[in-house]
Order: sequence, then structure tokens, then C-alpha cells
Amino acid sequence: MKELIERANLARKQAYAPYSRFAVGSAVQTASGKLFDGCNIENSSYGLTICAERIAIFKAVSAGERNLETIAVVADTPGPTAPCGACRQVMAEFGIKTVIMCNIRGEEKVVTLQELLPLAFGNQDLAGDGNE
Repeated sequence: MKELIERANLARKQAYAPYSRFAVGSAVQTASGKLFDGCNIENSSYGLTICAERIAIFKAVSAGERNLETIAVVADTPGPTAPCGACRQVMAEFGIKTVIMCNIRGEEKVVTLQELLPLAFGNQDLAGDGNE
């Protein structure tokens, strides 16, 4: 857990956040023990901005990893920072079970994704013949 948080904190230093000045770092651990990190990257067209958590997850997936277990997120916030709703849904898609929320002062809160997103949308919700 400590290494995952350290990687997230290091990734945070690479954030491109000229508009919000809110730098975020994240790191995800796969079932095989590999770590992938990411930072938030903003754009002047705000809808094109992407969160650190999704970058870390997408890096893992683009490297062929599908079994993701734990993710850490770090930001300069008064308390441990929580992922946004879009990131929570992506975490659910790839089976992340544990979320470590942190701030740069070392405060941590460990929760399950189920606690953060109790009614996640998933492939089980796509069942049907398309005529409903």
C-alpha cells in the first residue's frame, strides 16, 4: 500500500493543471502486482480534461492488464481526496475493489469501491434482447 501511495504522489508532480491548479496523482495495482500511475491532464476545453485515476487505469489496460485490484489517489486537499463519479464507474468496469484516498500530508482513508459506488452500472445491466 505504501509503494502505491508513493507512486501516486510522484505522479501528481507531473500533473498538467494550469486552469484549476488542482494536481492529482494516482496509481493502480494489478492482480499480478504491477503498478501503473497517472496524473490529471487539463485542457482549455474543459470536457477534454482527464483525471489521474482514469489515466492510471487506461495505462494498465493498454498494457494488457485486465485484473485491477487497488487504486490510490493523492491531491492537496484538507482531507483524503475522493475520486469523481466518472472515475468510480471506470473503476467498477475493471473490478477495482479497494480505493485508497489520500492527501499530500499523509492522511489516508481506505474504502471499498462498493462503498463509493453502491449501484455501479455494469455489463449485467446490458442483458436483454434489445426489444424492450
